[in-house]
Amino acid sequence: MSTATYAVDGTTCDRCVSSIAVKVTTLAGVTGVQIERIAGGRSWVTVTSSAILSEESVRAAVAAAGCELVSAPA
Repeated sequence: MSTATYAVDGTTCDRCVSSIAVKVTTLAGVTGVQIERIAGGRSWVTVTSSAILSEESVRAAVAAAGCELVSAPA
């Protein structure tokens, strides 16, 4: 089991949050997605998965939701 938290810009409404959750959940191995939306600021997306996900796959899923992944876990 792996958990990683990403900083995301562009989550301006609940629809954005829902869209990110749907897109990230489609990645292979993802078992959970939690999003802390911070109005007017950087939001946090925590992804739990059965294996470590590539940054590129998470970035692509977030971009498909219309947002931008700005930092990945160290």
